[in-house]
Amino acid sequence: MASSSRLAGLVTLAVVVAVACTLPAASRAQLQVGFYNTSCPNAETLVRQAVASAFATNPGIAAGLIRLHFHDCFVNGCDASVLLFSPNGTAERDSPPNFPSLRGFEVIDAAKAAIERNCSRTVSCADILAFAARDSVNLTGNVLYQVPAGRRDGNVSNFSDAFTLPGPNLTAVELVGNFSLKNMTAEEMVVLSGSHTIGRSHCASFLFKNRERLANGTISPAYQALLAALCPPTSGQLTLVTTAIDVSTPTVLDNNYYKLLQLNLGLHFSDDQLIRDATLLPFVNAFAANETLWKERFVAAMIKMGNIEVLTGNRGEIRLNCSAVNPRSSSTSSSSSDGLIETIFPVADGEIVSTS
Repeated sequence: MASSSRLAGLVTLAVVVAVACTLPAASRAQLQVGFYNTSCPNAETLVRQAVASAFATNPGIAAGLIRLHFHDCFVNGCDASVLLFSPNGTAERDSPPNFPSLRGFEVIDAAKAAIERNCSRTVSCADILAFAARDSVNLTGNVLYQVPAGRRDGNVSNFSDAFTLPGPNLTAVELVGNFSLKNMTAEEMVVLSGSHTIGRSHCASFLFKNRERLANGTISPAYQALLAALCPPTSGQLTLVTTAIDVSTPTVLDNNYYKLLQLNLGLHFSDDQLIRDATLLPFVNAFAANETLWKERFVAAMIKMGNIEVLTGNRGEIRLNCSAVNPRSSSTSSSSSDGLIETIFPVADGEIVSTS
């Protein structure tokens, strides 16, 4: 399996070039590989070091960082809004789709601090998120690829916006529709779902829906019995008990996720939906049979996802602190014409608003 991953890593270097050529012209103009080569040449190295240090202590952090990037991009674009902190608990990160499951914030903060010591006011938190996700893919799947950069950070984080994220109980039709809203195809949805081959999930994400699956014969009875034993009967929605999504190779980014689906061993209802839909099933079968193919498509989908609704040029800002927007006096702030309001204090609905 390791040799297969190395082969995939070599192949994807060539794939990235092809992917870049297929992106819309506007996206290619906005983001570029090596964006910080002159302004902050150590930026990607410093992010890689922060991720590797955290990974050495906790290998599970890689899944958290990949998910953090995904949850950022699928809510108002890849603008690091998921990192913004609200003292009132009304930001994206406080919303049920993100809390308490989202993790990796401290790794992004460590990378940002290291970068600020080397080249202040230069590298966006949104780009750090994208680099950290890429480095997590490399550490768990031995896949190397380049990440176009040049994103800038947003100024708004809404509790309610996070409810647009695709959840574990969506049907196949709902999943495809959700990704379509972000200009991602059905195949790319299946491809990115493969990231579930690493990471863990809370009981509340699967416990109740899987009882229905057992009655419908769409989950292995032995697997459901194992999950039921893991999750206390009184778990409810607030349990912090978790289980690996991939019960076989939970810390390796491989194609085992798709093989488990074929055996009725998908953890979530949404995972299982990929083999219940006639359009999606061929993708599952192809990726289960060919890990190199899946990794090529995964890299391409990650790069495309990283282009969702990005802020570039003079839009947004380069945050000095990833958890707070810059004060108005900061030279990195965006102009008032951007339509983005800068401050660190939220109102009741979670929108970041000005205090001046």
